[in-house]
Amino acid sequence: MFYGEFEHSIDRKGRLILPAKFREVAKNQFVEKFFVTRGLDKCLFMFSEEEWRSQENKFKSMPFTKQQSRTFNRLLFSGAVEVSFDKQGRILLPQYLKDFADIKKDVMIVGVSNRIEIWAKDKWQEFFANTRQSFEEIAEKLMDV
Repeated sequence: MFYGEFEHSIDRKGRLILPAKFREVAKNQFVEKFFVTRGLDKCLFMFSEEEWRSQENKFKSMPFTKQQSRTFNRLLFSGAVEVSFDKQGRILLPQYLKDFADIKKDVMIVGVSNRIEIWAKDKWQEFFANTRQSFEEIAEKLMDV
C-alpha cells in the first residue's frame, strides 16, 4: 500500500503536502480521509479510515482493567485527529501532534505498508543511523523459520 521515504516541509500555516505517490494510492483505494495520531519512536502514525477502524477494534479489545492498556488507549485516541486532503494534497497537522514528534519544519514521510509515519527529519535520520546496522540481526530474530 504505502512504501518509500519522502522529504517534505511544513508550510507557514502548519500544512504538510503528502507525496503524490501516497495521494495516488489513496485515490485508487477510494480513501478520502485519514486519521493521524501519536505513534511510537517519536513519530506520528497516519492510517486510512479503513485501517484506523481495524486498528481501533484491536485496541478497544485490550482489557481496560490493565493500567498499560488504559494508558496506551488514552494516549493513542486522545491524540487522534481526522484529516482530509485539500486541493493541493495538503493536510493540517495540529500543533500538539507536531510538538509530540518534535516536528518544526522539515519532515520525512515514510510508507510502512498499512500506515504512513511522519517524522521530524532529524529524528528519522537519527533512528535510521542507529538501527540500519542491526537490520539483518533483527530480521533473523523476527523471521526465525
